[in-house]
Amino acid sequence: MSNTHPFEDLLVIDFTHVLAGPACSYYLGLLGADVIKVESVTKGDAIRHRGGTDADAAKAGMSTSYLTQGAGKQSIALDLDSPEGLETFHQLLERADVLVENHVPKTMLELGLDETSIARRHPHLIHCAMTGYGRGGPQENTAAYDVNIQAACGLMEATGTRESGPMRTGAPVLDYATAMAASFAVSAALFSKGNTGRGNFIDVSMLETGLSLMSSSVTDYLKTGIAPQRRGNLANSRSPGAGSFECKDGVMSLGVNEESHFHSLAVALGREDWLNDPRFVERVERKIHAQDLVAELETELKKKSAQGWEAILQSAGVPCARLRSLPEALNSDQVKERGFVQTLNDGTGVPTLPFRLGGASAYVPGSPAPGLGEHTAEIIDWLEKDDS
Repeated sequence: MSNTHPFEDLLVIDFTHVLAGPACSYYLGLLGADVIKVESVTKGDAIRHRGGTDADAAKAGMSTSYLTQGAGKQSIALDLDSPEGLETFHQLLERADVLVENHVPKTMLELGLDETSIARRHPHLIHCAMTGYGRGGPQENTAAYDVNIQAACGLMEATGTRESGPMRTGAPVLDYATAMAASFAVSAALFSKGNTGRGNFIDVSMLETGLSLMSSSVTDYLKTGIAPQRRGNLANSRSPGAGSFECKDGVMSLGVNEESHFHSLAVALGREDWLNDPRFVERVERKIHAQDLVAELETELKKKSAQGWEAILQSAGVPCARLRSLPEALNSDQVKERGFVQTLNDGTGVPTLPFRLGGASAYVPGSPAPGLGEHTAEIIDWLEKDDS
């Protein structure tokens, strides 16, 4: 087993669509697994044709949303409504270690691919099922996208300001969080299989993933009965020095939550007088006089640009970052040096993994995202040779 790519020699069958499911198998592939994507013979994964701002690419079935988590995979196009297509699918499962799918249970049941049937025929297999609401309960067959679950779990209600009303996050965070939760679960199931030799069924809920992302808010509500309120860009810590502040140019996000942080901030801003000011010297007093502190803080920060303050404050040990656009973030020395974005041989740039194992410098997909059914003949030939 490789220290950097622990899933080498694993075969993952990707029977997924849109974002969360394909992202899960993409992450497994980055860690060394061979991934075969099973698509319908008609149009394939629907996300091929929508998402992103490149209309021509979407029309050609290679949308940027598809490219994001399509690299490193092989694609086979099958008609699972036909006996031949379904049998080929089972042949793949016989050889696979992991099946990842994100269809509602009734769809899998209609195909004879529900968890009970799969476990009976392929007891060695780890079957990871990702759905909007998880198995059981009145909504197990309810279709859902990221934006629906952001609404259902309370995340939208807690985002924005009182004036703006509820707002979804600016990116499909629940899709990718669900993908990472599923990848974590697959890793746990593989560890278990190493001890027991048996496969497993994994039931991943997008709704519960969303609630997990709000864990501290969940606990706070359960203890106090106070539901989260929309606080805009203010930090959940409710510290008066934590939030977003206008500078001479740009916006600075401060995370001044500890006494040491406040001390460092005062010194870095040249406002050591705050450390002796009875309004600010203690945390309790700072909260009482939060409006005074914020007003003085804003006055100081408006003397320089956010870019200028960032270097000063970070060097002083103050948790902070200036507001950046996505292009600025991707162009930062930190992101570039870590190799989070990899450019494939077709020129496509794709994000990889947010962690490194065993000293890996970066995780690079082995090939660009495939066209629909690009590897069908090759995979069928491999299955037939393997059977002979």
